[in-house]
Amino acid sequence: MKIRAAVLEEMQRPRPYATSRPMVIGEVDLDPPGEGELLIKIHAAGLCHSDLSTINGDRPRQMPMVLGHEAAAEVVEAGKGVSDIKVGDHVVLVFMPSCGHCLPCAEGRPALCETGAKANGAGTLLSGGMRLTRKGQTLYHHIGVSAYAEYAVVSRRSVIKVDRTLPYEEAALFGCAVVTGAGAVINTAKVPAGSSVAVVGLGGVGLMAVMAAKLAGCRQIVAVDMLRAKLDLAMTCGATHAVEVKAGVDGVEAVKDVTGGGVDFGFEMAGSAKALELAYKITRRGGTTITAGLPHPTHTVPIPVTNLVAEERTLKGSYVGSCVPERDIPRFIALYQQGLLPVDKLMSERIGLDDINTGFDRLADGASVRQILLPAGKGASSSGVG
Repeated sequence: MKIRAAVLEEMQRPRPYATSRPMVIGEVDLDPPGEGELLIKIHAAGLCHSDLSTINGDRPRQMPMVLGHEAAAEVVEAGKGVSDIKVGDHVVLVFMPSCGHCLPCAEGRPALCETGAKANGAGTLLSGGMRLTRKGQTLYHHIGVSAYAEYAVVSRRSVIKVDRTLPYEEAALFGCAVVTGAGAVINTAKVPAGSSVAVVGLGGVGLMAVMAAKLAGCRQIVAVDMLRAKLDLAMTCGATHAVEVKAGVDGVEAVKDVTGGGVDFGFEMAGSAKALELAYKITRRGGTTITAGLPHPTHTVPIPVTNLVAEERTLKGSYVGSCVPERDIPRFIALYQQGLLPVDKLMSERIGLDDINTGFDRLADGASVRQILLPAGKGASSSGVG
């Protein structure tokens, strides 16, 4: 079938993207779903830093590629062998498909699925198949989803069926921002009530970590960012303190001043080695530093080994929030519907496919938290960081 999609032609085109246009909007061909796959209609997709990191080259991928990994959709057709998902079901997309058979999957850690990681790295679906072409040229899939399009073919293992009453625009956020940010706090760190927490980097994932810390009953939640507007938004999401990192401000000392020496848990959510170094330095003796950011693969952080040992410090990564999507996405949705996890505060502008390059300029500038792409429409713009 013929569909409209945003195709990333090459990485590292210069800013502004509105001028260099790294993503070309046009018609591509989408093959029918194979065995164990679904044809879905994309109703909403978030513009996320993980997509931006592919555009700017921080996360190298195969080119050309249809981007987009955080989305909500409606099932249009089920391929052979799919019996538990029906036409008309509403689904949230999961960017790490899990085979269910490798060692991490058997251990209950589907975010670390070996087969899924291999497929994502190759730009294919979980089966190894590819369903996108343009004028005979193969187009790669973005981490099993490719949601910046009107329709997509995905593995059954890339979707979670969700409550049909949940609006698509809100549902999309649960596939990345929510599971990554809230999961890092709840699953990876297992933050106990009464803890002190700092979150460095207040994009969608960082703000979700703030909300989850409040939900967990933390006594202090310090929001750390370079943008005042994001700090103000974090205060409405549950932060108790805000630290603006700017010229002339020692972020480490500022956090230690308001926390009495550092926090029990420091979270890095900016995708920056410098942000991780800051998060580590503001974590107190015996504390834990969690990173869910994905900077360029060559970037490193110097960690004094004696400090790590003598202070019994923990430094830990969190991928997909250490989530089991089948378990956690319905739980997080229920918490949102009860008013305990205000996910809707992340939502910024609504845009159409034709506005996507400008949208990534806004994301790169920090002017938006989560812009929502509506592939079938032009979108309706709204202002403000939140």
